[in-house]
Amino acid sequence: MAVAAGAAAVLAVFLQVRRAEQAAADVARAVPAAPPSVTETIAATAPVARGPRLDAFTPQKVGASIGADDRPMIANVTTVDLDRDGRLDIVAADAAANRIVWLRQSAAGVFTESTLAEVPGPAHVHAADLDADGDSDLAIASLGVLFPNNQKIGAVVLLENDGRQRFTPHVVLDTVARVADVRSGDLDGDGDLDLSVAHFGYDQGETRWLERTGDWRYESHVLQELSGPINAEIADVDGDRDLDIVTLVSQEWEEIYVFLNDGRGQFTPRRIFGASNEDFGSSWISLADLDGDGDPDVVYSNGDAFDYATTSGRSWNGVQWLENTGGGAFTFHRLADVPGASGPQAADLDGDGDLDIAVVSAYNNWADPKAQSLVVLEQTARGVFTLRDVANTPTHLVTLALGDLSGDGLPDLVTGGMHMSWPYDRLSRLTVWTNTWRRRR
Repeated sequence: MAVAAGAAAVLAVFLQVRRAEQAAADVARAVPAAPPSVTETIAATAPVARGPRLDAFTPQKVGASIGADDRPMIANVTTVDLDRDGRLDIVAADAAANRIVWLRQSAAGVFTESTLAEVPGPAHVHAADLDADGDSDLAIASLGVLFPNNQKIGAVVLLENDGRQRFTPHVVLDTVARVADVRSGDLDGDGDLDLSVAHFGYDQGETRWLERTGDWRYESHVLQELSGPINAEIADVDGDRDLDIVTLVSQEWEEIYVFLNDGRGQFTPRRIFGASNEDFGSSWISLADLDGDGDPDVVYSNGDAFDYATTSGRSWNGVQWLENTGGGAFTFHRLADVPGASGPQAADLDGDGDLDIAVVSAYNNWADPKAQSLVVLEQTARGVFTLRDVANTPTHLVTLALGDLSGDGLPDLVTGGMHMSWPYDRLSRLTVWTNTWRRRR
C-alpha cells in the first residue's frame, strides 16, 4: 500500500509538471501576445428558473432493434436529405458496430437502416458537398477505438457520394491522435471546402486544419497541441467575413478557444473560456445566434462523468452561453444546472421567433425517476431561459440533432444512446422525438 501511495504521489506531481510545461509551450508557440484569460465558475451567474414539465415531443424508436445482450453506443447523429427526395434522413456513427449508418425516410415517419461504411471508432459525422458536385458527402472523425488510447490510430475519412448514395471512402489523414470531430468550410478563401479537425487523442492530442489542394487531397496545418479537443466548429466569429474555428478542449484543460482567421488560413488563437475546476466535464459545444444580434454565440455543456467510479452527474454539470460581444470577445452566462448535460442544440422549438436549447444527459442518477435524459431551455425573453423537463427515459443520451423530419415547419429531435455504464434497463439506440409544441398551444 505504501509503495502504491508513493507511486501515485509521484505520478500526481509528474502530471502537474507536465501540464504546466505543456501550457507554457502552447502559449509560447501559438499565442504571440499575452492571451486573454477568461476563467469562470458555475457561480458566475444564477441558473435559470424551472418551469412546468413540457409534454411536446413524441418519441419513436427507429432503426435496428436492440438485442438482449446489446449495449448501444451511438456516438453522433445528424440529419440530412441524403437522397434528395425532400425528406430529411438520419445518419449516425454507431461506435458499437464500428460503422456509419443511414436511416432513409421513405415516407413520413418510416425509416429504413443501411450501412454506408465501416469505420473504426466513429465519433462524428458531418454532411457537406465536399467535392462541389451537387450531392452530400460525409466527413467522418475516426477515433480508432472508442475507449482511451495513446496510439496514433485516429483518421479522417471522407465518404464520396456518387449521387446515388453509393459511397467511396477516402482516408485523407491517418496515423494520428484519435479524431473526435471534423467540419468543413472555406478556411483560406480559395473557393473550395477545407476541414477543421479536433484530435482528442488521450494524453496527446491537437487541433489542425486540412487545406484542400486537389481532388481528395489535403495539406495539414497544426494549430494547437493540447489533449482532449472534442469539437472544431467553423463560423465567422468576429464578423470580418472569413471563417474562424472554435474548439472545445476537455480533459485536464476544460477550455474553449477561438482561432481567428486572417482570411488566408493564418490563425491567431484566443482562449475565451477556462474553467477553474479541472473536473468540469466539458462535453459539447454548438454555435447559434442565441440573442438574435447577428453573430454566432457558443452554447456549451459540461456533464462528462465517465472518469468517476459512479458515473452519475455532478453538482457543477450544466449548460452555459458564451455571448459573442464582437471582435472575438465573449461574455460567460451560466444558464442551468443539468446533471450529465451533453449535446446542446439551439433552434426555435416552439415557433415563437427566438431560439430555444435542447439538451440531453448521459451521466445522471438514473435510480431517481426525476433524473432527466432530455430537457429544453425555453427562451421566454431575449437572453432569458426557463428549464423544462421533457423525459427521463431512455437514459444515457449523449448526442442530439435537430431537423424538421415531419415536414410541419417545426424542428424535431433525434437522440442517440451511449450505454457504457449501469443501469441497462432503459436502453435506446436511435430515437426520433416529433415536435408537437405549437399544435398543443
